[in-house]
Amino acid sequence: MSTLNEEIQRRRTFAIISHPDAGKTTLTEKLLLFGGAIHIAGAVKSNKIKKTATSDWMEIEKQRGISVATSVMGFNYGQYKINILDTPGHQDFAEDTYRTLTAVDSVIIVVDVAKGVEQQTRKLMEVCRMRNTPVIIFVNKLDREGRDPFEILDELEAELKIAVRPLSWPINIGAKFKGVYNIYEHSLDLFTPNKQRVSERVEIDNVDDPRIDDAVGATDAAKLREDLELIEGVYPEFDQEAYREGIVAPVFFGSALNTFGVKELLDCFVQIAPAPKPVMAEEREVTPEEEAFSGFVFKIHANMDPNHRSCIAFVKVCSGKFERNAPYLHIRSGKSLRFAAPTAFMAQKKSIVDEAYPGDIVGIPDTGTFKIGDTLTSGEKLHYRGLPSFSPEMFKYIENSDPMKSKQLEKGLQQLMDEGVAQLFVNQFNGRKIVGTVGQLQFEVIQYRLLHEYGAQCRWEPLSMYKACWIESDDKEALDAFKKRKYQFMATDRDGRDVFMADSGYVLQMAQNDFPKLKFHFSSEF
Repeated sequence: MSTLNEEIQRRRTFAIISHPDAGKTTLTEKLLLFGGAIHIAGAVKSNKIKKTATSDWMEIEKQRGISVATSVMGFNYGQYKINILDTPGHQDFAEDTYRTLTAVDSVIIVVDVAKGVEQQTRKLMEVCRMRNTPVIIFVNKLDREGRDPFEILDELEAELKIAVRPLSWPINIGAKFKGVYNIYEHSLDLFTPNKQRVSERVEIDNVDDPRIDDAVGATDAAKLREDLELIEGVYPEFDQEAYREGIVAPVFFGSALNTFGVKELLDCFVQIAPAPKPVMAEEREVTPEEEAFSGFVFKIHANMDPNHRSCIAFVKVCSGKFERNAPYLHIRSGKSLRFAAPTAFMAQKKSIVDEAYPGDIVGIPDTGTFKIGDTLTSGEKLHYRGLPSFSPEMFKYIENSDPMKSKQLEKGLQQLMDEGVAQLFVNQFNGRKIVGTVGQLQFEVIQYRLLHEYGAQCRWEPLSMYKACWIESDDKEALDAFKKRKYQFMATDRDGRDVFMADSGYVLQMAQNDFPKLKFHFSSEF
């Protein structure tokens, strides 16, 4: 029987983030392949193979070849238990990704060797920096023509504002790509393009071993030694503490599609990445080793199983041991709840779990009890925070196209909004419903899911709106005066809080100047 501490030490919970198309979902697939969790990797975009990527299981994801919702996958690798959270790369779903980052202990960033660092990656890196989350970078697609590895390293440092240290190094690139030298373990891996099988490893003693010359040829071997000498000269020794504090990012090179360089990444990752860390609650710091269970809901997903209209709340275990059927306190409602069927995930294949440890993600069937950010504990009153909803940037009126199906629309809208993909406001002036999102694609996803999962048809009507901001004031008269003057632009959110819908930046600034006693918030966490 393993102790709580042993279980915590073998957990590695991380998210994979990147710009769309850098190969994030493919990398996730290959990590699962090594974990023995799947036996054949599905090419994400190929129509020839009808096996789609394991982590993209919603209908719309299969059609478009992009990840829309964060999926959670757990598997064992050697003595480690690995929990991967695959996040949507598309920027319209950035909010889902920001929230996911609150539930992980480290992050792997995937960068395309030809495109380098893209805007979305920069934004996500900022979130990691705010939380001092340790980062490993995987430079992908080396079997395609791309840029010089040294150039990529410089760009990573400049754009992501973090020191880097290569732990593997490519021999050529593109058509001439021959393999990778593993600096961390001093071994050489030769490349053979094959999507299902792993390439061969050449046993060598050190970088001067003549077996390298036999394997890749004298010219490339000489260049490799020259490059490595330069790396040792330019970059400081790899320091695990600096990595864990988020100061240095180790860099690996490979080709996820060809399952190359992935095992090196995984082997090094499980050794250096941190086990679950203490989490700050509002009341105090909570360490994973505490006996008492605590955890928070960081995501809610409607319709994991289209045959049953079920919602699932994803709970990140922060401390103690979660047990099935044990009574836990739901802090916001003050109720004691028991969970008869908590689940663990392998994409949408889920299995009932009897216990879970810090770092694990547990799925709890949700009948409308949970909201994102809810805390569950063994009884202590704790509040975990740091799960913001940002002020939306795009707004549309949502109208029912089929009066016979208004109940379905109502239900579907409620469940999809629970997921936090978008926010719903009701205009106080005309009672119309307004949906706010951070990107255009979300409107399509909502419309598609309402139709296919709830049988409800909706149509969007344009609304030109600059920003929604939450308002509050200690001075009730000032608040009432503001609401009276702006009554056409006042709405309420799902929690009944006052929201001011400003139709331009100028109007918002004037409102802030004219009503100094009001506070205007651009994130729902205040």
